[in-house]
Amino acid sequence: MTSNRPYLLRAIYDWITDNDLTPYVLIDATREGVKVPPQVVKNGQVVLNLAMRAVANLDLGNDWVSFQARFSGVSHHIHVPVQAVLALYAQENGQGMMFPADGNGDTPPPDGTPPSPPLDPSPDEEKPRRGGAHLRVVK
Repeated sequence: MTSNRPYLLRAIYDWITDNDLTPYVLIDATREGVKVPPQVVKNGQVVLNLAMRAVANLDLGNDWVSFQARFSGVSHHIHVPVQAVLALYAQENGQGMMFPADGNGDTPPPDGTPPSPPLDPSPDEEKPRRGGAHLRVVK
């Protein structure tokens, strides 16, 4: 089966824009094939505004997200593999969807068997703590 990530990206994008909110995308800029201006990358990630007023020629394809955008008055062609998208959310309220960073969480194993559920630690072991969300509002 193909990855469900591009389908979810298109659905979440439509949902955000249908509600008159501003879609922002969080990208892992360290992934191979990501083409964004280096000056906008911070800590290996970049947040980009995907609103129709902010971009031109937006294409949310099955393999790539691409569009034209201006940074400091200079037009750039942005080209991002779908697997490098970490989140798509509404800037105004943060609602949207996060995706696994490894890109492996959205396709079943090749042999078709369902993934095994994670084992619970024994009572003597402490569960690992999860950090907070890594999303932030960019103005």
